[in-house]
Amino acid sequence: MKKNKKNRSLILVAIFFILTSFTLIKLQEHKPTLFIIGDSTVRNGTTQIGNPLQGWGSFIGESFDTTRIAVRNNALGGTSSRTFISMGLWNKVIAKLQPGDFVIMQFGHNDSSPLNDNSRARGTIKGTGDETQVIDNLLTKKKDTVYSYGWYLRKYVTDAQSKGATAIICSPVPRNNWANGKVIRNDNDYGKWAKETAEKMKIGFVDLNNLIADRYDKLGADSVKHLFPSDNTHTGPTGAIINAQCVVEGLKAIKGCQLVKFLKK
Repeated sequence: MKKNKKNRSLILVAIFFILTSFTLIKLQEHKPTLFIIGDSTVRNGTTQIGNPLQGWGSFIGESFDTTRIAVRNNALGGTSSRTFISMGLWNKVIAKLQPGDFVIMQFGHNDSSPLNDNSRARGTIKGTGDETQVIDNLLTKKKDTVYSYGWYLRKYVTDAQSKGATAIICSPVPRNNWANGKVIRNDNDYGKWAKETAEKMKIGFVDLNNLIADRYDKLGADSVKHLFPSDNTHTGPTGAIINAQCVVEGLKAIKGCQLVKFLKK
């Protein structure tokens, strides 16, 4: 009887070690994923080939060693930091996040839209505060609580970190708007609020607005206008590639950024 109990104990111990070994192997085999979220300046359409308008998220994967890290561009045109959540897009990303993954976010271009209308209802409260506004959403016909731009960014960061992922915030890319021979920056609104949020959350920040604007200033207005095929917001492929290069430049400037080690050498 004692011998049978001893044998059962040995079997249970063996099973425990086998299961533990499989778990460790699975964890070691997990290839990190870089998830990118944002609006049309990050991903304008669902296809890259043939689309005259492109976001930088469609090209940044070319800078990474995809044998070591996967790159998933989950951005969607027309979204704001608010509607990317309300449309259920963020929950789909959260469901896939694993420890060791990365999330780069860039919102702001659509956050200045109306808080409530019957077309998109995608605006957010300006700033980074905790104030809220309850509305009868004309689009969804439901009660809706709207938060600040900074509040939504903080939610993305907190949710990503809760899954063991690293979050990085980018300021919005600049538009093709000029004054006195220089590209107009958003240092007093969404660029400022993106930076403040990153600093408050103590995470990496890519000052994409200024990085790209500096590049555009060097190219000059006449050259930059050819990067925007149809309007002053959306770039074509060449402009998107330039913007992606600026994202990489910004990542390299982040002290201790672990994502950099996955860049191609």
